[in-house]
Amino acid sequence: MNKPVRAERGATIIDVAARAGVSPMTVSRVINGHEGVRPRTREAVQRAIDALAYTPNVAARSLVTSTELRIGIVYSNPSAAFMSDFLTGVFEEASTHGARLILLKGEAGRPPSREALENLIASGISGALLAPPLGEAQGVLDIVHAAGLPIAAVGAYRVTDALCVRVDDRRAAYEMSRLLLDQGHRRVGFILGNPDQAASAERMAGFYDAVREVGDVDIRVAQGDFSYASGLVAGEQLLDHAKPPTAIFASNDDMAAATVSVAHRRQLDVPRELTVVGFDDTPAAVMLWPPLTTVRQPVHKLAAEALSLLVAGIAQGGTPRQRREIILDHELVLRQSVAPPPSERDRGA
Repeated sequence: MNKPVRAERGATIIDVAARAGVSPMTVSRVINGHEGVRPRTREAVQRAIDALAYTPNVAARSLVTSTELRIGIVYSNPSAAFMSDFLTGVFEEASTHGARLILLKGEAGRPPSREALENLIASGISGALLAPPLGEAQGVLDIVHAAGLPIAAVGAYRVTDALCVRVDDRRAAYEMSRLLLDQGHRRVGFILGNPDQAASAERMAGFYDAVREVGDVDIRVAQGDFSYASGLVAGEQLLDHAKPPTAIFASNDDMAAATVSVAHRRQLDVPRELTVVGFDDTPAAVMLWPPLTTVRQPVHKLAAEALSLLVAGIAQGGTPRQRREIILDHELVLRQSVAPPPSERDRGA
């Protein structure tokens, strides 16, 4: 007699679905005794459960038996300020739909484990909302797609079979860069965001679009990852040059705030000796002196819009069959961190 097949990590609902040739949601319906499953399908699922020695999660089963609309919110963003705005938008929008939110966080900026994602799916969610950068994490997308669940992603580019809600990062970065160049800055630093996010590349492209229009600009680039800590390192690198930038454009507010901190530690006056600008307009932009000039992408509204579209898609019965992008407006918010470049005399040259 053959022994049941069981992987070391334990069989999951995804494993059962793959063996039975059905979706994880169908497996969930069989486990919980829902009607509407054909007898042949029910038998195939039960054979797969027996063969894999699959034991359903009791807590997950109790959730599935409820009639609530459940949305999985999957996130792993290093910016606490960004996530505060994001989650506020999600919670407020969820309350208007009577939706229950189930949060799943990846640690240290990484996606959640496969097991955690599969447990989230097994809990009976109706769809998943992915916060940046997870909307472009192929492993996460593959697992959720395999479950046949609709997906909405904030800040993502070129994602198949998902609703993507974002701003025009390239245009926004171009406009901010033109602001610096029109102020007369010709030594300009740029701090890149997470290299695995398309938004980072788009913001960099917008910066170079503006630089090419002006010409004769001394460019310095440093790599960050959207975290405050990476902004500290990048700010030090840029300001260590023999002829440091007179303006630094950081790809988000956390890294811009870190750059201001580095400037203060070096006893540089912002903005008289160094202009610093950011991107997002999170609370971090106004929790320091001087408050940051920044690009306002409506994080709260992006999250709320994504959740609203996801709920509408669920109500219509399923997964989007093609990519759909919604682009919301951005805005330049002018504060006290910008000034024309100092003269060489003022810089002590």
